[in-house]
Amino acid sequence: MLHRHFLVHKPYGYLSQFMSNNPSEARKKRFLGELHDFPEGTMPIGRLDEHSEGLLLLTTDGRVSEQIRRKDVEKEYFAQVDGLVTDEAVAQLQQGVEIGLADGKYQTLPCAAYRLSAPPDLPPRTRHIRSDRHGPTSWVSITVTEGKYRQVRKMTAAAGFPTLRLVRVRIGNIWLGDLAPGEVREVAEFEVKAEAVELRN
Repeated sequence: MLHRHFLVHKPYGYLSQFMSNNPSEARKKRFLGELHDFPEGTMPIGRLDEHSEGLLLLTTDGRVSEQIRRKDVEKEYFAQVDGLVTDEAVAQLQQGVEIGLADGKYQTLPCAAYRLSAPPDLPPRTRHIRSDRHGPTSWVSITVTEGKYRQVRKMTAAAGFPTLRLVRVRIGNIWLGDLAPGEVREVAEFEVKAEAVELRN
């Protein structure tokens, strides 16, 4: 069987699924299937929540999905947070923080995190963040190898700086790059090596 693989820039407000069995949800929500005519059996590799944006990999090959979701494959996010993030907060993120999950408290693993010196060059979000009169914001890069539910948002909140906008910019060594929001790019394959994902065109 010839499998197919896709890069997607998931826009704000879309669910990381193709449809819903709930008629009420199906009327109110937006789905990946609106962006492209994906072949039957296509699955997202990991997910982004409805209010998060950025790089999403899709494939029809379950083995590839398992490889990329391994814990040695990095996922990097740019988070716009409420307030001017401090050195102390960045250190907390690097060391790991306690977050709440459905089955109790969880201590996140140590990770790479740093404050961005300037806002990243990203397309404007379709929905306005908030007015500047509510105070300053800042940006931080956070790279994790685990994927708990809403983990990065919970991490920044635990460090005292709630996330206002979250964009995944990298999975392994595949970057979001110049993909526009809603754009879908088909590629020949994803190749997973020791600690990175390589893209072959």
